[in-house]
Amino acid sequence: MAPVTDVHTHYVPRGWPALPGTGARPSLRVDGPTTATIMLGERPFRRITDSAWNADVRLADMAAHGVDRQVLSPTPVFFSYDQEADAAARTAAVLNDLALGIAAEAPGRLLPFCQVPLQDTDAACRELDRAVAAGHVGVEIGNHVGDRDLDDVGIVTFLQHAAALGVPVFVHPWDMPVSLRTSRWMAQWLAGMPAETHLSLLAMVLGGVFDEIGPELRICFAHGGGSFPFWIGRMDNAWRERHDVVGTSALPPSGYLDRFHVDSVVFDERALRLLVDTVGTERVLLGTDYPYPLGEQAPGSLIRGAAFLTDAQRDLLLGGNAEAFLGLRAAGGAAP
Repeated sequence: MAPVTDVHTHYVPRGWPALPGTGARPSLRVDGPTTATIMLGERPFRRITDSAWNADVRLADMAAHGVDRQVLSPTPVFFSYDQEADAAARTAAVLNDLALGIAAEAPGRLLPFCQVPLQDTDAACRELDRAVAAGHVGVEIGNHVGDRDLDDVGIVTFLQHAAALGVPVFVHPWDMPVSLRTSRWMAQWLAGMPAETHLSLLAMVLGGVFDEIGPELRICFAHGGGSFPFWIGRMDNAWRERHDVVGTSALPPSGYLDRFHVDSVVFDERALRLLVDTVGTERVLLGTDYPYPLGEQAPGSLIRGAAFLTDAQRDLLLGGNAEAFLGLRAAGGAAP
């Protein structure tokens, strides 16, 4: 059995130097020995606990829920895609180096994913090279940069670079549209996040990215791929019937379901079954969104309790598929 691996967790260091750039840059207000608040300028953004930076706390939580490894990804508020490229690159370097310090507390168990200044292709590729050489094993990117989606030529070039390096890519939604209609009930997160991920997967498909980049690109989308898996039939129908969609990609959207991974943060067995039935057993990875409250509070409980899964399928979702995504073994093969 492969190690149980949570591919969707976030870290926040316990402090950092003042970040370059303009506007309300992120800082940390330490409120107590185990509590802090991420600040955007003078505005509180999110309260966190030491589970965000303390490796011992993370390891204890992992042990309590039978998790062997965590991928540590940046919290998206640090992406800095709205900044000048130089400021975003320096921000990425600061956070990436601090992430290595957290991961070094548990080598092989805490696996760091870096961030890059995605608004500048050359700078993003340089920081990916530097971070991987320093010890990062993957990269997390936001699902868009302003109005540029994942089929933007510069972003595609970066994805090609990651694929050539053999670096896995984790795509996380961020910067959801703000309106009066999304200001209630966490609607930005409950409706906006699934829609954002759906839109970016649609860009990968209809924008021809999967036609341009081969299966060497290992890419995973957070939160079960958002609403994309539920609407695959609607998208196929449009690809066949709508003149403004026909011919945008070599295959209908359902022809690319074996080209990406999704995590399991869907919270409901019926949703997990739809996900497995749609993208395939070997394309779903354990993810939790640890340590945030909107994540799965008992990591792995949905997969372990899903009655429709066989033991072999359960093992794949809990860890075997992550081995392939992280490049530790070929899908279906033995670990080296």
